[in-house]
Amino acid sequence: MSTLEKSLKNLIPAQAKQAAKGAIRGYGTATATWRPMPDFLVLGTKRGGSTSAWRYLIQHPQVMPMVAKWENWKSPHYFYWHYDKGQEWYRGHFPTVGARHALARKLGKRVITGESSPYYLFDPRVSARVARDLPEARFIVLLRDPVKRAYSHYWERVDNHVEPLTFAQALAAEEARTAGELEKMATDPYYYSRAHDWYTYRERGIYAPQLARWFEAVGRERVMVMISEDMYRDEQAAMGDMARFLGIDPAPIPDTTQHNYRPYEPMDAEVKAELTAFYAPHNAALADLLGRTLPWP
Repeated sequence: MSTLEKSLKNLIPAQAKQAAKGAIRGYGTATATWRPMPDFLVLGTKRGGSTSAWRYLIQHPQVMPMVAKWENWKSPHYFYWHYDKGQEWYRGHFPTVGARHALARKLGKRVITGESSPYYLFDPRVSARVARDLPEARFIVLLRDPVKRAYSHYWERVDNHVEPLTFAQALAAEEARTAGELEKMATDPYYYSRAHDWYTYRERGIYAPQLARWFEAVGRERVMVMISEDMYRDEQAAMGDMARFLGIDPAPIPDTTQHNYRPYEPMDAEVKAELTAFYAPHNAALADLLGRTLPWP
């Protein structure tokens, strides 16, 4: 096989997949009138187990995934990245009323659908948009030990070839890297800040202000906060709690695989000690806000 033939062979599947994506999106948007908005969102946090929670939820017989389930999608990233495309575009990702009713009749139970994006919790613009667009939805938040979360976030950036610094250097560079980004986001409602999403290793673990913003926007009763370590200690029990919160029957999870897990070298002891001390008052504020004891120092 010639080099040209090999190139064409590799190109055609990619083109076919792209064409299929375009067709699905076009059809979804064209039929948006018959597609309700989602019933729930998993808001994050990044590297906190939101992907695992999403995978557990879509195994539930009463939860319908998004239309392009063959791509294993968990989010169209609408509320921060594609908000300018409008609700018809967003609705196009979800099952039709007819499909939902058909499954509900078959099961004799309520059927729901949703999506998951770990940036929804952190982007300060998203809570107000969601409060306006999803007035009856419910929200799940996974929170992980912020020291471990920061380190895991760092290694994800390394794996994605966008982080050339050591962890200590990246923490030291965070303020300079993200300087002015919040102001740009406030000025331009459709501005996506890679720096704010990618390099906020330290800031993203300050959970109390993020949760308080969501509590104020949508009401505390509509937000379920789960500690990631508790979920991984007993996935079946966690799934039962999430199901009850979402108004569906608890059901066993066939596959409790932990997703996006990767082993990495131990954190430098001095960096770990510094981060632990940094987060101590923020974790105390979070415990105060939630009215519960946390499993982290």
